[in-house]
Amino acid sequence: MPFGRQATLLLAILLIESSFGLSPSGFDSNNNKNNVPPRVNQKEAEQQSRRQFASDLAKPILGSTILGLPTSAQASVPKSRTEGYDYQLSDEEWKKKLTPRQYEILRDGGTEKPYTSILEAEERPGKYSCAGCGTELFTSEAKFHSGTGWPSYATALEGGVEVKQVSKFEANLAGAEIRCATCGGHLGDVFNDGWIFPGTPAYDSGKRFCVDGSALVFRPIQGDDVMGDLYPQRRVVDVSY
Repeated sequence: MPFGRQATLLLAILLIESSFGLSPSGFDSNNNKNNVPPRVNQKEAEQQSRRQFASDLAKPILGSTILGLPTSAQASVPKSRTEGYDYQLSDEEWKKKLTPRQYEILRDGGTEKPYTSILEAEERPGKYSCAGCGTELFTSEAKFHSGTGWPSYATALEGGVEVKQVSKFEANLAGAEIRCATCGGHLGDVFNDGWIFPGTPAYDSGKRFCVDGSALVFRPIQGDDVMGDLYPQRRVVDVSY
């Protein structure tokens, strides 16, 4: 693509939203992905709905695997987040243990805005653990910059991440939800588009684990732990002469 993958994606989504003039809240798909429970505030609901709406419209134009945007799992995954998992807490206990951003992702299956986690730019060696129960999920060796705005990994640690079982068609078209295998916390989605990231570990694995940073805690080999729900620090550029 002459303008680069990310630029083309953004341009297509902007053109779609401006050209069709359709309301995301009025769009209803067969799998009910846009029906958001009442406990999600209106601003978050509109954000999630718009992303899914633009993604659905752009798929025929750009190709589904190129989009690869994480989506809310609140309505699309009926499986319980507590039953069958080794680490379980009541809803009230989770609310006390987690920050609001962590709870929204891990327990409500929400999606954070791109580039809002400090971990997206993290490059130090170390491991990434679940913010809910501490289970190790990813290594720094598997991390790469996908340009999507979410922390991305080529592979997950064995036994740490649970991938929702979907058909091959659905996996290639829209990806599959990923959860912490210990506590059932929502992490993000995995896409079969690693091949479009040459020069990264994803090119070899063929997969891209697109993770909400708020669901993670980074434990560097040297230094203090970093909570993924922290916002990135703004860079200050000195333009004085």
